[in-house]
Amino acid sequence: MTPSDKLSALREKMRNENIDAYIITMADPHISEYLPDRYKNIEWISNFTGSAGTLVITANFAGLWTDSRYFVQATDQLNDSGFQLVKLKTQGAAEYITWLSKDLSAGNTLAFDGKLTSISVAKQLISALKPKGINIRTNTDLIETIWTDRPSLPNGSAYLLDKNITGKSISEKIREVQEILSQRGASFHLISSLDDISWIFNIRGEDIKCNPVVLSFALFTLDGVQLFIDSKKLNSEAITELENAKISIHPYEEIENAIRYIPANASIFIDPKRNCYSYYALIPSSCNKIEDTNPSTFLKSIKNETELAHTRETMIRDGIALSRFFYWLEQNLGKITISEITVAEKLKEYRAEQKDFVGESFDTIAGYKEHGALPHYKATPDSNVNLELDGLLLIDSGGQYITGTTDITRVISLGNLTDDQKKDYTLVLKAMIEGSTTVFPVGTRGYQIDAITRKPLWDEYRNYGHGTGHGVGFFLNVHEGPHVFNASNTDIAIEPHTITSIEPGLYREGYYGIRIENLVASCLGKGSDFGQFMTFETLTMCYIETSIIDKELLEKRHINWLNQYHSEVFNKLSPFLNEDEKAWLASKTLSI
Repeated sequence: MTPSDKLSALREKMRNENIDAYIITMADPHISEYLPDRYKNIEWISNFTGSAGTLVITANFAGLWTDSRYFVQATDQLNDSGFQLVKLKTQGAAEYITWLSKDLSAGNTLAFDGKLTSISVAKQLISALKPKGINIRTNTDLIETIWTDRPSLPNGSAYLLDKNITGKSISEKIREVQEILSQRGASFHLISSLDDISWIFNIRGEDIKCNPVVLSFALFTLDGVQLFIDSKKLNSEAITELENAKISIHPYEEIENAIRYIPANASIFIDPKRNCYSYYALIPSSCNKIEDTNPSTFLKSIKNETELAHTRETMIRDGIALSRFFYWLEQNLGKITISEITVAEKLKEYRAEQKDFVGESFDTIAGYKEHGALPHYKATPDSNVNLELDGLLLIDSGGQYITGTTDITRVISLGNLTDDQKKDYTLVLKAMIEGSTTVFPVGTRGYQIDAITRKPLWDEYRNYGHGTGHGVGFFLNVHEGPHVFNASNTDIAIEPHTITSIEPGLYREGYYGIRIENLVASCLGKGSDFGQFMTFETLTMCYIETSIIDKELLEKRHINWLNQYHSEVFNKLSPFLNEDEKAWLASKTLSI
């Protein structure tokens, strides 16, 4: 079936069930960002493969709401699909609700699958549309009826990490969560988010590509924990260890009954952004609901000393792999055929040689020339192009290691650059350095770091449409909350020992894209009469291309930072390289 055929089949189901508008979200029952194949509904019906978007279908309109990272990609992938791109003004906002409130009339019926819709979004829909007399059905899965070969749930194995890797035992983490629940007056706590569960139980799996998590739910009380998971994923030693931590293990599918039978007088803590509406609706109506961010989301984001130490070592191993890759690329350009797909495959090969490598932390973005202007581009056999000795190549990649998660972007010159390209590159580098060297008071929010980072670009009337940075997990999801460096007014302070990306960019559609990204750890700095201040420690260890720099655009402090960074990169990586690679890296890290 083509996307048009699938859309027609969906509309037929809508007519049969008297549905005037149907919403398809990009989510699973855990409200994950990255999804098992079974829940890739938007990709299946529309061909859109981005990681953020919502479809709204009526009898005479079908639209995809997505943000600026995907405007070009969506335009291409939705061609002849029957779906139209609707450009979000604000990343992550449910702007389609406003559209629905204008398009639908009293007596019309809106439907969506409550298992694939967060509590927060469902409540927004209900509060905006019900007062207008619009009927809302919250448990309607029309995709199941037309996706005849829909994949089953993944059945990958799972395993536990030792405390010498995680820095804290399962029991310690459970006690931390239970203490917060007690302080908040909660007697129960439902957790659906897979990275929170993986962190609490020191468990990792392979159910979702690039994310070492396992499908599961957790239900806390103040004196016990239930873990809902397919026990066949675990070996007997892991089950024993979990049971020794006073965790009762139940089949994955039993979570619904467990929620139904929560005592009527209970007070349940639930994250409205990371739990699905259908399970929220199962909670007895008499229960007191405390709706707030999962306590484990905050606990998980603040890395302990063991995690930070492992991460620093992981960055060295990742830097070795990157150095060997870039050396190979430079030695072979123009001699053998190298495509964007080759770049992704070869880089993975070099990472796989490193100790404790498990897999990629996301699909490599290898964007040559105009493809670099697509922030989340992924080369396919249809889009793949060969590299030439000309233009810019952007590579955004990362690795999952048992000892940490990496995410890095570099841009290199393949030849014949213009002065405008060099200026754009230098301004992006300047912005990255500004963000990385910022000194800021305790209590600073991510949107303040975002603005500071953008200033060198703003000064030259340039900007980028995505955020400046995202949190990064420890051998977990490459995108981790609760903090974020973007323009949204997210009222969450930057805490010491969080790991975040700093990745300003500049994109000229149809020509080239530039993004330079390092990961940083937030640290307590000096105090003064004006309070306690913080700084960033740069964790990523990989050279930054200097041949593209217009030195006149940098101040002395930017040059000093770059030279000091390159000295550290060489000192930490060179002992692990052969003589040819070492000489090459020395040339790449020379002071400018």
